[in-house]
Amino acid sequence: MTVPAAEPVTLRLATLDGQCIEAPCAPGQTVLDAAADAGHLLPALCRKGTCGACQATVTDGTYTLGTHSPQALSPERARAAGALLCCTYPEGPLAISLPYERSWILTGSIAERTATITALERAGENLVRLVLLLDEDEQLGSGAEFEPGQFAQLVVPGTDESRAHSYANAPNWDGELEFYIRLHPGGLFSTYLDTRAAPGDTLDVLGPQGAFGLVETGLRPRWFVAGGTGVAPLLSMARRMAEFQEPHPLRFYLGAATEEQLCAAAAVEELLPELRGMETVFCVKEPDPRPGRYRGRMIEALDRDLAALRASGSPRPDLYICGSPGLIDAVERTAARHGLPPERVLSEKFSSSAT
Repeated sequence: MTVPAAEPVTLRLATLDGQCIEAPCAPGQTVLDAAADAGHLLPALCRKGTCGACQATVTDGTYTLGTHSPQALSPERARAAGALLCCTYPEGPLAISLPYERSWILTGSIAERTATITALERAGENLVRLVLLLDEDEQLGSGAEFEPGQFAQLVVPGTDESRAHSYANAPNWDGELEFYIRLHPGGLFSTYLDTRAAPGDTLDVLGPQGAFGLVETGLRPRWFVAGGTGVAPLLSMARRMAEFQEPHPLRFYLGAATEEQLCAAAAVEELLPELRGMETVFCVKEPDPRPGRYRGRMIEALDRDLAALRASGSPRPDLYICGSPGLIDAVERTAARHGLPPERVLSEKFSSSAT
């Protein structure tokens, strides 16, 4: 039950780079909708409190938080002034700290492009690698411009439904887009990819979208922690780091039950010669893993490595996590136990409920 303000109130949205956006919010309106009405499209996805993509922190003012999933916003985070902007209703003037820079906020509308399937191949158990080539656009040209870590919504042909998937490749002038997609029995997009899709088919692409990406924090080590197809945005970031020859030490954690289920492991390993400060920690639960694999859960390997780092007094890393809500919650608890500040833990949750 929401308690809307009696008349429009002012929203003050502060970005990481110190800029401030103001917008009026009408009675009964969410922060996300009010910002959009003022011409500012904040990063979001489900818009109904289930994905967590529009999470931010309220720094001043009172508000009502509408119905939402505890996986998208935990009770602990909500008690600490965390909010999902798609279901935050101001009760008066409200100040909000956004976890991204001003450049992540779109002005106008989300880009709509058409693209052609150039490759569709099996990449593991119930997993496909999809490659698209964007058609040339009169205004946007032919290049694929996005920030590593962002996602696009791919429209299922013949429907109005779309599914969000993160880019796995780096931005490029050729217009190529690469995705790793888990196939789920009965899923709308999964069924299309598994039974009908073929090279030469056309897909509509909405994006780029999202605010998950690399943050400049000097030369601190970066540790990437990926669950399943959550490897895609982190692989995109690592590829950009290799392209720019960034000197940050990089450790890439990837986990699955079996070797066959390790998503994009070969693509990650291909970066080792290009990033001299890069290490991989691939974790599998099967009894006899390949040489060089960690046998056990990925969170156990991370816990071990953070403990060793703390004991040695070595510089602590920034953690980038993409995976299920359960994985992210586990990593955040582990990081906190080892004294890593919350602002050093950046994450993007994803849900496989709509596939």
